[in-house]
Amino acid sequence: MEAVYENALCVELGEQGLSFERQKPLIVTYKGRVVGNYVADLVVEEKLLVELKALGHLSPDHEAQVLNYLRAAGIDVGLLLNFGTARLGIRRLVWQHDDSDPV
Repeated sequence: MEAVYENALCVELGEQGLSFERQKPLIVTYKGRVVGNYVADLVVEEKLLVELKALGHLSPDHEAQVLNYLRAAGIDVGLLLNFGTARLGIRRLVWQHDDSDPV
């Protein structure tokens, strides 16, 4: 189900003229060595990471997932979007954000 929402969001981003990458691979390093990989649902304009869910409720683990993705991607701001409830759930998460940056 999440793929359907991802497809629709990509249509909207494209119509708005925004650049984005779908299923962006992120390499995780520790002490200069690759120790794993993540895959982010979307990275928009190389400044915003978007993680999509379709769940009855979100847990702190989902927020931790986005924060880990942000750190791995070197991106400051992420959105965790949950399409699994009657009303769209949106959580904005920040990793070392610079307030002078408009994102």
